[in-house]
Amino acid sequence: MKEKVEKAIEKIRQYLQADGGDIELVEVQEGIVKVKLLGACKGCPMAQMTIQQGVERAIKKEVPEVKSVVAV
Repeated sequence: MKEKVEKAIEKIRQYLQADGGDIELVEVQEGIVKVKLLGACKGCPMAQMTIQQGVERAIKKEVPEVKSVVAV
């Protein structure tokens, strides 16, 4: 599952980088994906919305067995 999640993250990484940010996969455990926002995304007030509406949606589309995505 981790490899599938990494591929899904690669597809959305360019959009985060375009705004000066980035994302790092920390771990995948029991359907929970833990990510770390970097760069401009790290302190952005919209970061939680980005995780839920953007990152989580994109990952679940590619890897339906993912239950949720959380920022650490």
